Amino acid sequence: MKNALVFLLVFAAIQIGCSAGVKVLWPYVTDTPDMTPMMLVVMSALSSIVAAAVFVTARWSVLSRSYVRSRQWLVLMWAGVAAAGAIIPSVWLQEQLPELPNWAEGQFDMILRDRWGYVAVGLLAPLVEEMVFRGAILRSLLSAVSRPWIAVVLSAVLFAVVHANPAQIPHAMLVGLLLGWMYMRTDSIVPGVAYHWVNNSIAYVMYNVMPNPEATLSDLFGGDTRRVLMAVGFSFLIFLPALFQLNLRMRKAEATETSTVQ
Repeated sequence: MKNALVFLLVFAAIQIGCSAGVKVLWPYVTDTPDMTPMMLVVMSALSSIVAAAVFVTARWSVLSRSYVRSRQWLVLMWAGVAAAGAIIPSVWLQEQLPELPNWAEGQFDMILRDRWGYVAVGLLAPLVEEMVFRGAILRSLLSAVSRPWIAVVLSAVLFAVVHANPAQIPHAMLVGLLLGWMYMRTDSIVPGVAYHWVNNSIAYVMYNVMPNPEATLSDLFGGDTRRVLMAVGFSFLIFLPALFQLNLRMRKAEATETSTVQ
């Protein structure tokens, strides 16, 4: 448990330190001293790169090609399908909850609308957050806690809280539970990276395609509650079979290699 907290604090310190450093140096390398979308993108990307370098160098997160070599491509496909199917139910659930403060709304808007924002949000964040929260924090908790699901829940709570934005916490908590389950079953961050990448990529695309990114599901479906519920139900017809397939197929790379040899 102590190691998990150390990892979390180091990750948070890197985020704060890189953001502060970019903010101080930005006026000296550009002609725009005010906060710009590119500055936020650089902050996010630099934080991810530094965090990855620190966690790999310190061997807190161990990178291995064993899972990729096990060729469990269907697991990765179903992880992506599950991510796509979870978007609308997650948004609908969040809309049923009391409205939470969205402290980072302006910054997210600037990052997502920048063409380079996808590098930070869609590519770097899924990989680095899985390295930190599943590959380091959850791995540490699994070795320290007797019941694996307690470790998964704790890691999901930390994953949600570190976003430091109340409006993101419900979705981050649910996603953290699912990603923790996937890591617990496979002992690899690869399926989680696939899920995380699809989730963030859809969010990025929808944010730039929709005329009004702040529109509710009711707005998107013309105020028709029946259509909203049908969309939620249809999404569950994608999400639940994907979970079933993941539960059926997910296994550790070592187990796959052993069964292949036999």
